[in-house]
Amino acid sequence: MPARVRELDNPEQFFTAMGEELEAAIEELARTLAGPTPIGEPYMDRVQRLTTARFEAEGQVLRQMLLTVG
Repeated sequence: MPARVRELDNPEQFFTAMGEELEAAIEELARTLAGPTPIGEPYMDRVQRLTTARFEAEGQVLRQMLLTVG
């Protein structure tokens, strides 16, 4: 959408703010999806749980926020 970008007064500020908003939404959802750390959870299980939550959050937030922009 080059025409829409050209219409922005300050594209750098717009995309910086959008990136920060996306990151905050991803972080919040990832924490929710990961849930609390179970007592005695092995390190590699924790890494897998947190990584899976992060990837899932990224997918959900990007679909929700970016696909509605167009």
